[in-house]
Amino acid sequence: MTPNTVAAAPLPHPRWRLPIIGDLLTIDLAKPCQALAKDNVARGGIVEQRIFDVPVIVLSDPALIDDVNDETTWEKHVGHSLRKMRPLGGDGLFTAYNHEPNWRTAHNVLMPAFTKAAMESYHPTMLATIRELTDAWANRTGTDAWIDIPNEANRLTTEIVARAGISHSFNKLDTPTDDPFIATVLRELKYANRRTDAIPLYEKLFGKAQRRQHLEDKAALRAQIATIIDDRRSTGPRTDGADMLDIMLNSTDHETGQTLDDDNITNQILTLLVAGSETSANAIGFALHFLAHHPDIAAAARAEIDQRWPDRDFPGIAFDDVAPMRHLRRIVDETLRLWPVAPGYFRQAKTDTTIGDGKYHFATGDWAFVLLLAAHRDPNTWGPDADQFRPDRFLPDNIRKLPPHVYKPFGVGARACIGRQFALHEIMLTLATVLHQFDLEPEPGYELKVSETLTLKPDELRLRLHRRTI
Repeated sequence: MTPNTVAAAPLPHPRWRLPIIGDLLTIDLAKPCQALAKDNVARGGIVEQRIFDVPVIVLSDPALIDDVNDETTWEKHVGHSLRKMRPLGGDGLFTAYNHEPNWRTAHNVLMPAFTKAAMESYHPTMLATIRELTDAWANRTGTDAWIDIPNEANRLTTEIVARAGISHSFNKLDTPTDDPFIATVLRELKYANRRTDAIPLYEKLFGKAQRRQHLEDKAALRAQIATIIDDRRSTGPRTDGADMLDIMLNSTDHETGQTLDDDNITNQILTLLVAGSETSANAIGFALHFLAHHPDIAAAARAEIDQRWPDRDFPGIAFDDVAPMRHLRRIVDETLRLWPVAPGYFRQAKTDTTIGDGKYHFATGDWAFVLLLAAHRDPNTWGPDADQFRPDRFLPDNIRKLPPHVYKPFGVGARACIGRQFALHEIMLTLATVLHQFDLEPEPGYELKVSETLTLKPDELRLRLHRRTI
């Protein structure tokens, strides 16, 4: 459905709105969320943007966000961009509609896969995978050894999810070659995030080649996952502890007794690999960028790490060593504030309701987009330095001063990211290892560029890594 909001006053909207095409000429089709974030706060934290007959109500005001995060009257909306992922992810956890029974079934089946005990079982695989990559980086250090951080981070996190989650390896990390599976996943993300599908006739006239590639990519990804499922069925469960695939193949929903069929298991695996790898990789990339440009903050994090592992051998980080690294966690939280794993999330009204002390009226099914990229940088909430990287704003005393629901990089409510702890653990573990092993040198003259797919991704980010010796 599209919003059908009746407000006491007209909703603010971009200048130069035109009949029929709406705000099309003033929309940055390449970076729409970043463009919206620039003026959303100045317009009172609520803006309507319209492309032809498709309106989008964008929120960044904390009070309005608090209203739409109320689970009694609002729920997740599978927005336009997420619907474009459904040909690949189907009714997986990320792209399922609220009424689809497989969402609840998969959620209940997979909950044991993200308990503390499960996380402890994944930890050795995570650490070994990170070591494989950092060992490769150590062999490539030198005056000309610039590391393509976004690409390398994607290779790492895809392997972590694959090895820890389904006990499968798509590639070795000791060579800098692009993996075909990752390249296919990234093409699917780019296709899903295209803006041209909102322009009448554009897809039919100019998008045939893109659609043909999309259909080929979807078939290839699903075929590869189906083969992995068939192989596991033939070999039986792992003997050294169940992974996520074993859990999906052999567990039932405790509420209904239902199991997941192979088609839905494929949806869940693709969801884990696509959403789980891209988001964590981007967070790692952004964090390394900030650490390279703030050597004082990097030094403080290293001091925390070196206190536990003072020599330069690969650190033997145990599972319980990760959570106590509070300075490093503040770095991660601040990174996700400035560049959340996704630019925002969609919410829809479960019943006729209002937000903003009754000012804005929503009918059942009307929806809005919470623009985290703007809400996380609102100077009224975060202070006049809201656009600056300052991890200490996440010290406990500062956190208690924040409005409720304003910091939600992993979504909100029943449909919040089920893999949040998995993601945070691999991000923390990766950053701790890299900081322990390397000094980071930024590329001279580089200014952060961010591309938008379903996620926010550092673009053209390269760092030179110097092996620490003392």
